[in-house]
Amino acid sequence: MSELFSVKDKIVLVTGGSKGVGWGITNGYMRGGAARVYMASRDEKSLKQAADEFNSKGYPGKCIPLTANLATYEGVTGLVAELEKREKCLHVLVNNSGNNWGAPYDEYPDAAWDRVLTLNLRRVFTLTQKLTPLMLKSHGRAEGPWPDPARVIMIGSVDGIRVPALETYAYSASKAALHQMSRVLAGQLGKRGITCNTLACGPFQSKMMAATLEAGRDAIVGRVPLGRIGEPDDVAGACIFLSSQAGSYVNGATIALDGGSLVSANL
Repeated sequence: MSELFSVKDKIVLVTGGSKGVGWGITNGYMRGGAARVYMASRDEKSLKQAADEFNSKGYPGKCIPLTANLATYEGVTGLVAELEKREKCLHVLVNNSGNNWGAPYDEYPDAAWDRVLTLNLRRVFTLTQKLTPLMLKSHGRAEGPWPDPARVIMIGSVDGIRVPALETYAYSASKAALHQMSRVLAGQLGKRGITCNTLACGPFQSKMMAATLEAGRDAIVGRVPLGRIGEPDDVAGACIFLSSQAGSYVNGATIALDGGSLVSANL
């Protein structure tokens, strides 16, 4: 049974993999026996610290930090070129990097839309598109069936499904669009042996959520039927499932990873 959920020997890229939700995802793949887990973001210091931490724990694989500004086209293409120099294939891409912008409706700036939509949506497409040739090499089959397809995992948000309490117009719109883009990609890439699925995350401890949780943790937890916010192993476990043989037939799904907050009645 353990082999059903194995990611042993796989090569993985996690964007934003050194902090918050991304740290939990990276940790899961390292613990699960992935051969190499690449983390990419523009924060060189946090990348190095996280990589040193993971590599000191005696896991069978190696964690490798790659500095890249994923909000720019050049940053994305540079990251792809670096991976192509290092690896013959890529088994799993986790698109986790993202940002947010909150402001009252009457003050919401135009700049927020460019900043948030570019990183959260536009460059996610760019990175997935440019890494597709490397992912196709993971199975080396032009025609199906593909018993072990390559995987793309989008880290979405419940705020892309429900109406959020906070005024995060660009963020909510970007995540709703990301969910739909993931479904469209699932239909196209599935024909080539690559699955694409989304985890719509609820409240997790992260830099993006820090201020919100500090201001209203009790109220947020009160809206989650399971009575807690997400832990690193929660998101890691979902990613491991989607990346393993157990998740090899899942394609085009949007999975709510939120403790049931979407089905909680708050009248």
